[in-house]
Parts: sequence; C-alpha cells; structure tokens
Amino acid sequence: METTEQTCTAFQGMRRIASGTRLEVALALKRAADTGDTVLVFDDATARQVEFDLRGSDAEIRARLETAPRKPGRPKLGVTAREITLLPRQWDWLNAQPGGASVTLRKLVDAARNAGGEREKRRQAQEAADRFMMVMAGNQPSYEEAARALYAGNVQRFTDLTEVWPTDVRNHARLLAEPAFGWEDSAS
Repeated sequence: METTEQTCTAFQGMRRIASGTRLEVALALKRAADTGDTVLVFDDATARQVEFDLRGSDAEIRARLETAPRKPGRPKLGVTAREITLLPRQWDWLNAQPGGASVTLRKLVDAARNAGGEREKRRQAQEAADRFMMVMAGNQPSYEEAARALYAGNVQRFTDLTEVWPTDVRNHARLLAEPAFGWEDSAS
C-alpha cells in the first residue's frame, strides 16, 4: 500500500487557486482573499470534497491536520469482524491452512485485489474524474458526452469534448482521468 501524503486541489469558482498537501492547501486558503466566490476543495485521489477548519493560527491549523487524536490502549489494526457463510468442506479447508481461516481469507482477498489491480485503478480514476466533473463541469457543454467517453475509454473524444471547458477545470478533469485511459502523468 502506498504511503504518499494525501494531496488536494482547491477551486474558487472555475479557477484553481491551490494544489498540494492538505496542509499547503489549507494554509493557502487561509491566506486567499475572500471574494465571496465559493471555494471547493477536492481530494486528488478520489475527488471527494474536503473541508478544512481554518480557525486560529497557522500552527493551530497544522496541529489539527498533522495530529490524529490517539486513544488509550492498543492501536487498532483496522480489522473488522464480520460473519461469513461457507460450506463445511470450505471451513475444513480454511482451518487446515497455515495461520487458520482468517489469515488464509486475507491472503486470498489480497491476491484477488492484486490480480485486478490495473482494472481497479482505472475504475477508481473514472469515478474520481466523474465525481469532479459532475460538481465542476456538470453545466459545461458536452458534460454528459465527456462522461460517456471517460467510461468508454475514448481518450480522444474525452479530450475533444473537454477542450471548451474553463482551462483549470478541464486540466484537472484530464489529470484525474489519466489512469482511466491507461496512461499516467510522467511527472508522478
């Protein structure tokens, strides 16, 4: 699993005003002049909207973003207990594996995830680009056709249809869509 720092991009109206780590963007927003335009911030991996608490000094903002509250006791490993239903022969096979049923199931799930890795990356990129486009370009000309081209994997049509969009919105939609078309930005 990648351990790269989360990045995001902020837009004021149709203009990109900041891009970088969550801290960099939050501090840039704090310094930005309030023009009355709505500011939207998008996570660069998922295009989900991000909100920041910009109250207080830069140090207070940094502290809120860089420190997660720690609870007493053992750290959580992120394991979720759920019930699954298997046939007796499947339970017998799982229990006979080294490490038992839980370890074997985790290995099987990880192997399946890795086997479909490129397809999953493309799907996630399509969803992120579409999520961003719906918010920022939903009223732009040819939005629906561009979304169809995105899901069809037609990069030339997507590029042509997004050409008339506001520059910053167009460029960010294309950046988010890159993995959906099977090519990555060489700068990443």
